[in-house]
Amino acid sequence: MRAEIGIIGGTGVYDPRFLENSEEIKMHTPYGAPSDCVTIGELKGRNVAFIPRHSKKHTIRPTDVNSRANIYALKELGVQWILAPTTVGSLKEEYKPGDVVFVDQFIDRTTRREQSFYTGPKVCHISVAEPMCPELRKVLMDVAEKLNIKHHKTGTYVCIEGPRFSTKAESKMFRSWGADVVGMTLVPECVLAREAEICYASISSVTDYDVWKDHPVSAEEIGKTMQKNIGNLRKIIIEVVGKIPKNRTCECKSALKSAMV
Repeated sequence: MRAEIGIIGGTGVYDPRFLENSEEIKMHTPYGAPSDCVTIGELKGRNVAFIPRHSKKHTIRPTDVNSRANIYALKELGVQWILAPTTVGSLKEEYKPGDVVFVDQFIDRTTRREQSFYTGPKVCHISVAEPMCPELRKVLMDVAEKLNIKHHKTGTYVCIEGPRFSTKAESKMFRSWGADVVGMTLVPECVLAREAEICYASISSVTDYDVWKDHPVSAEEIGKTMQKNIGNLRKIIIEVVGKIPKNRTCECKSALKSAMV
């Protein structure tokens, strides 16, 4: 089984039933097992591979997601493009719950995650000055515009270790940095995709205002908002898959060219 496009399903996006003629396969990698079985099927005439980031039953904490195994498995299947839906808290008034954000930058606040496939004897200094694929982000924005879905074309994502939410002091500090949203899963996923020379773009769905707005964040509240957002995420993903170019012209495909030591 081969696939051109990968989807790493985040919180609330576990169901690959939008794929036709699908088949589940269990994969093994040098980095251990992926988060769950990979479902491969057809969508809009393209072969798509789907992995639920936290497993089908959401049993894997953000810290424990085996991103190296997930990305490696998709690479082995032939994936060249990854769509990565995720949930985030907003750090700005104008980024409202229910909005979609196509983040283009991140600030890494994680502390316990391996961020490279290359742990010896080679060292890889991968460039993530622009961590998202510009071609894929353009397709996403065009589709969101066409579907009339409220979205933000840019955003800086603060990736925290989790699984706890931020303190008020942390949330206010992130705001002072000029960041737009906060979440727990973007890093190292997007970094590893770049090392694998796969085009990657995040589809961040805002579920809450974090805690800077003096309103406690709860998993229950996030879950309710996420249920409302799932429809828009599915619409975007289904439409985008049919519009992703067959051939890549971006620099993602040759990211290792000047990265190896």
